Amino acid sequence: MPVTAKICGLSTPEAVDAAVRHGASHVGFVFFPKSPRDIEPERAGRFATPERTGRIGVFVDPDDALLVHAAAAARLTGVQLHGAESPERCATIRDWLGLEVWKAVPVRTRDDLEAARRYKGAADRILYDAKTPRGTLPGGMGLRFDWRLLDGFDHPLPWALSGGVTEANVAEAVGISGARLVDISSGVESAPGVKDVDKIAAFCQAVARL
Repeated sequence: MPVTAKICGLSTPEAVDAAVRHGASHVGFVFFPKSPRDIEPERAGRFATPERTGRIGVFVDPDDALLVHAAAAARLTGVQLHGAESPERCATIRDWLGLEVWKAVPVRTRDDLEAARRYKGAADRILYDAKTPRGTLPGGMGLRFDWRLLDGFDHPLPWALSGGVTEANVAEAVGISGARLVDISSGVESAPGVKDVDKIAAFCQAVARL
Protein backbone atom coordinates (compact mmCIF):
# COMPACT_ATOMS: atom_id res chain seq x y z
CA MET A 1 0.00 0.00 0.00
CA PRO A 2 1.61 3.30 -1.06
CA VAL A 3 2.21 6.19 1.31
CA THR A 4 0.24 9.33 0.47
CA ALA A 5 0.28 12.92 1.68
CA LYS A 6 -2.26 15.47 2.86
CA ILE A 7 -1.09 19.07 2.55
CA CYS A 8 -3.03 21.10 5.10
CA GLY A 9 -3.65 24.76 5.77
CA LEU A 10 -3.70 25.80 2.12
CA SER A 11 -4.86 29.32 1.29
CA THR A 12 -3.61 30.21 -2.20
CA PRO A 13 -4.25 28.74 -5.64
CA GLU A 14 -0.50 28.33 -6.15
CA ALA A 15 -0.17 26.17 -3.03
CA VAL A 16 -3.20 24.05 -3.93
CA ASP A 17 -1.86 23.59 -7.46
CA ALA A 18 1.55 22.53 -6.12
CA ALA A 19 -0.03 19.96 -3.81
CA VAL A 20 -2.19 18.50 -6.56
CA ARG A 21 0.52 18.59 -9.23
CA HIS A 22 2.96 16.71 -7.03
CA GLY A 23 0.56 13.97 -6.05
CA ALA A 24 -1.02 14.84 -2.69
CA SER A 25 -3.99 12.59 -2.02
CA HIS A 26 -5.72 15.25 0.07
CA VAL A 27 -5.68 19.01 0.50
CA GLY A 28 -6.77 20.67 3.73
CA PHE A 29 -8.42 24.01 4.47
CA VAL A 30 -8.58 25.43 7.99
CA PHE A 31 -11.79 27.06 9.18
CA PHE A 32 -10.71 28.32 12.61
CA PRO A 33 -10.29 32.09 13.14
CA LYS A 34 -7.49 31.71 15.70
CA SER A 35 -5.27 29.94 13.18
CA PRO A 36 -2.91 31.82 10.85
CA ARG A 37 -4.19 29.44 8.17
CA ASP A 38 -7.85 30.37 8.53
CA ILE A 39 -9.60 30.81 5.20
CA GLU A 40 -13.07 31.85 4.09
CA PRO A 41 -15.01 28.85 2.77
CA GLU A 42 -15.93 30.68 -0.43
CA ARG A 43 -12.28 31.33 -1.21
CA ALA A 44 -11.37 27.69 -0.62
CA GLY A 45 -14.22 26.68 -2.89
CA ARG A 46 -12.69 28.58 -5.80
CA PHE A 47 -9.53 26.45 -5.74
CA ALA A 48 -9.72 23.79 -8.43
CA THR A 49 -8.83 20.18 -7.59
CA PRO A 50 -9.34 16.96 -9.53
CA GLU A 51 -12.01 14.53 -8.42
CA ARG A 52 -9.39 12.10 -7.08
CA THR A 53 -8.10 14.66 -4.53
CA GLY A 54 -9.85 14.74 -1.17
CA ARG A 55 -10.86 18.17 0.12
CA ILE A 56 -10.75 18.13 3.93
CA GLY A 57 -12.04 20.96 6.11
CA VAL A 58 -10.31 21.38 9.47
CA PHE A 59 -12.48 22.59 12.36
CA VAL A 60 -12.20 23.05 16.13
CA ASP A 61 -15.47 22.46 17.98
CA PRO A 62 -17.50 23.94 15.11
CA ASP A 63 -21.13 24.89 15.35
CA ASP A 64 -23.67 23.49 12.92
CA ALA A 65 -23.92 26.67 10.86
CA LEU A 66 -20.20 26.76 10.12
CA LEU A 67 -20.11 23.09 9.18
CA VAL A 68 -23.00 23.39 6.75
CA HIS A 69 -21.70 26.58 5.19
CA ALA A 70 -18.10 25.42 4.83
CA ALA A 71 -19.01 21.97 3.52
CA ALA A 72 -21.04 23.46 0.70
CA ALA A 73 -18.98 26.56 -0.10
CA ALA A 74 -15.58 24.81 -0.01
CA ARG A 75 -16.91 21.64 -1.69
CA LEU A 76 -15.55 19.42 1.05
CA THR A 77 -15.29 15.65 0.84
CA GLY A 78 -14.52 15.29 4.54
CA VAL A 79 -14.17 17.11 7.85
CA GLN A 80 -11.28 16.90 10.30
CA LEU A 81 -12.20 17.69 13.90
CA HIS A 82 -9.46 19.03 16.17
CA GLY A 83 -11.38 20.02 19.28
CA ALA A 84 -13.08 18.19 22.12
CA GLU A 85 -15.73 16.66 19.88
CA SER A 86 -17.26 13.56 21.46
CA PRO A 87 -17.84 10.32 19.56
CA GLU A 88 -21.54 11.16 19.56
CA ARG A 89 -20.86 14.56 18.00
CA CYS A 90 -18.60 13.01 15.36
CA ALA A 91 -21.23 10.44 14.43
CA THR A 92 -23.92 13.11 14.23
CA ILE A 93 -21.78 15.27 11.95
CA ARG A 94 -20.96 12.32 9.70
CA ASP A 95 -24.59 11.27 9.35
CA TRP A 96 -25.86 14.81 8.96
CA LEU A 97 -23.37 16.05 6.37
CA GLY A 98 -22.90 12.72 4.59
CA LEU A 99 -19.12 13.29 4.58
CA GLU A 100 -16.28 11.26 6.06
CA VAL A 101 -15.08 12.41 9.47
CA TRP A 102 -11.49 12.43 10.69
CA LYS A 103 -10.91 12.87 14.42
CA ALA A 104 -7.62 14.24 15.70
CA VAL A 105 -6.22 12.53 18.77
CA PRO A 106 -3.47 14.51 20.56
CA VAL A 107 -0.59 12.30 21.67
CA ARG A 108 2.19 12.65 24.22
CA THR A 109 2.18 9.22 25.87
CA ARG A 110 1.17 5.70 24.89
CA ASP A 111 -1.95 6.04 27.02
CA ASP A 112 -3.11 8.94 24.85
CA LEU A 113 -3.51 6.56 21.92
CA GLU A 114 -6.31 4.76 23.74
CA ALA A 115 -8.63 7.72 23.09
CA ALA A 116 -8.83 6.59 19.47
CA ARG A 117 -10.85 3.54 20.48
CA ARG A 118 -13.75 5.74 21.59
CA TYR A 119 -14.30 6.82 17.99
CA LYS A 120 -14.72 3.40 16.41
CA GLY A 121 -18.08 3.50 14.65
CA ALA A 122 -18.27 7.28 15.02
CA ALA A 123 -15.42 8.48 12.78
CA ASP A 124 -13.83 7.22 9.57
CA ARG A 125 -10.19 8.01 10.31
CA ILE A 126 -8.01 8.95 13.27
CA LEU A 127 -5.32 11.61 12.93
CA TYR A 128 -2.59 11.17 15.52
CA ASP A 129 -1.08 14.58 16.22
CA ALA A 130 1.30 15.95 18.83
CA LYS A 131 -0.35 17.22 21.99
CA THR A 132 0.26 20.97 22.19
CA PRO A 133 0.77 23.03 25.36
CA ARG A 134 -2.38 24.18 27.15
CA GLY A 135 -3.63 27.51 25.84
CA THR A 136 -2.03 27.17 22.40
CA LEU A 137 -3.44 26.12 19.04
CA PRO A 138 -4.49 22.45 18.86
CA GLY A 139 -2.28 21.77 15.84
CA GLY A 140 -0.17 23.23 13.06
CA MET A 141 2.70 24.14 15.38
CA GLY A 142 5.32 21.77 14.00
CA LEU A 143 5.51 19.74 17.20
CA ARG A 144 6.12 16.01 17.04
CA PHE A 145 5.53 13.15 19.44
CA ASP A 146 7.50 9.96 19.84
CA TRP A 147 6.48 7.98 16.76
CA ARG A 148 7.67 4.79 18.47
CA LEU A 149 4.47 4.96 20.53
CA LEU A 150 2.57 3.82 17.44
CA ASP A 151 4.73 0.74 16.91
CA GLY A 152 2.57 -2.32 17.49
CA PHE A 153 -0.54 -0.34 18.47
CA ASP A 154 -3.80 -2.01 17.46
CA HIS A 155 -5.48 0.82 15.58
CA PRO A 156 -9.28 0.82 15.77
CA LEU A 157 -9.69 2.79 12.53
CA PRO A 158 -7.75 3.83 9.43
CA TRP A 159 -5.34 6.53 10.51
CA ALA A 160 -2.92 9.25 9.51
CA LEU A 161 0.20 10.71 11.14
CA SER A 162 0.66 14.42 11.77
CA GLY A 163 2.83 16.65 13.90
CA GLY A 164 6.35 17.72 13.06
CA VAL A 165 6.65 15.69 9.87
CA THR A 166 8.97 17.24 7.27
CA GLU A 167 10.71 16.31 4.04
CA ALA A 168 13.82 15.46 6.06
CA ASN A 169 12.15 13.07 8.50
CA VAL A 170 9.12 11.63 6.68
CA ALA A 171 10.98 8.43 5.78
CA GLU A 172 11.89 7.96 9.44
CA ALA A 173 8.35 8.75 10.55
CA VAL A 174 6.82 6.22 8.19
CA GLY A 175 9.47 3.61 8.94
CA ILE A 176 8.89 3.82 12.69
CA SER A 177 5.12 4.29 12.80
CA GLY A 178 3.95 2.37 9.73
CA ALA A 179 1.81 5.31 8.59
CA ARG A 180 0.36 5.13 5.08
CA LEU A 181 -0.98 8.70 5.14
CA VAL A 182 1.03 11.65 6.45
CA ASP A 183 -0.36 15.12 7.11
CA ILE A 184 1.80 18.24 6.93
CA SER A 185 1.18 21.94 7.40
CA SER A 186 3.89 24.04 9.06
CA GLY A 187 6.59 21.78 7.61
CA VAL A 188 5.96 23.21 4.13
CA GLU A 189 5.82 26.87 5.15
CA SER A 190 8.22 29.80 4.97
CA ALA A 191 6.29 31.53 7.80
CA PRO A 192 3.17 30.63 9.80
CA GLY A 193 0.34 30.33 7.29
CA VAL A 194 2.57 31.03 4.27
CA LYS A 195 2.98 27.91 2.15
CA ASP A 196 6.16 27.42 0.11
CA VAL A 197 5.46 25.70 -3.22
CA ASP A 198 9.00 24.35 -3.44
CA LYS A 199 8.70 22.77 0.02
CA ILE A 200 5.35 21.26 -0.96
CA ALA A 201 6.94 19.76 -4.05
CA ALA A 202 9.93 18.41 -2.12
CA PHE A 203 7.74 16.85 0.56
CA CYS A 204 5.43 15.16 -1.94
CA GLN A 205 8.43 13.85 -3.85
CA ALA A 206 9.93 12.46 -0.64
CA VAL A 207 6.64 10.69 0.12
CA ALA A 208 6.46 9.28 -3.41
CA ARG A 209 9.87 7.65 -2.92
CA LEU A 210 8.72 5.67 0.11
